[in-house]
Amino acid sequence: MTTPPDGLRSALDAVLAAVPSRELADATAALVARYRDVRPAGSPILTTATQVAAYAAYRMPATHAAMRRVLRDVAEHLPETATPRSVLDLGGGTGAAAWAAAEVWGDLESVTVLDQVEPALALGRRLVAGAPGALGRARFDRALAGAWPADGADLVTVSYVLSELTGIQQQRLVDDAMTRGRVVVVVEPGTPDGYRRVLDARGRLLASGWSLLGPCPHEERCPLVGSDWCHFAARVSRSAEHRRIKGGTLSYEDEKYSWVAAVAPGVVVPQRHRGRVLRHPLKRKGLVELTLCRPDGSAGRDVVSKRAGERYRLARDVAWGDELPLA
Repeated sequence: MTTPPDGLRSALDAVLAAVPSRELADATAALVARYRDVRPAGSPILTTATQVAAYAAYRMPATHAAMRRVLRDVAEHLPETATPRSVLDLGGGTGAAAWAAAEVWGDLESVTVLDQVEPALALGRRLVAGAPGALGRARFDRALAGAWPADGADLVTVSYVLSELTGIQQQRLVDDAMTRGRVVVVVEPGTPDGYRRVLDARGRLLASGWSLLGPCPHEERCPLVGSDWCHFAARVSRSAEHRRIKGGTLSYEDEKYSWVAAVAPGVVVPQRHRGRVLRHPLKRKGLVELTLCRPDGSAGRDVVSKRAGERYRLARDVAWGDELPLA
């Protein structure tokens, strides 16, 4: 289970304490309804300090959890020569992805978050005040989509942004990310619509000569197209305040997400020999049944029995979204 870092949790608690509970709950309900709408936003979703506080309370822990899991996976597959020293988050709002990147790469030298909503950026600045290293020095600058500054970074993240844009704007944003970084990570909600947006970004990256880092162990056509959608989940610990404003009772929630990560042409990625677990493994006495996406571009059922020795021992420990060596 993922818990936001202590610095983020305490900073969020301090922000929420200043907002009346009823206003916070009402703003959260309105935002939940808006984010369930698959239509592109005609205007900025976050415009007031209360809306931004509500967003931070109910979305930052989940976005942070998804991004931390994705970026840890990216870090495992990145060649050492491509280890990021700088991060640029396009449309990053209050900075959830920046917090996750700073956890995965503790020796970052610079972090920049760009967004068009000044109240979100202002809250982002408050949240990182006092944070260690590059995160505490992070820049939160206002910029409009399609008019980003020319400055780039080693790693460019685009998280939970595409759903707010038109198709043409989505393409431009992915192109903007490619022109500004050596590693690009795109994350969207783990819904059929989010998967399709990630799939479009994946196609755009491949068409530009980029090499995939994940989650796909191949660069062929996605084998789930037309029958299923590729998504994963991160379990998030809920604080008491989080449960209250969302009207929930459980101490956790599962954040489902789809993602793709790639490196620029010229960065050599090692050949893959592992499959990606696409569903919760079914574990019974003496065997584990999995659904795997494989390096040959196929996806399907794989049963690992005790006779597989070390592979069986590994299969007993894998979870949805992990990788497993092939037979």
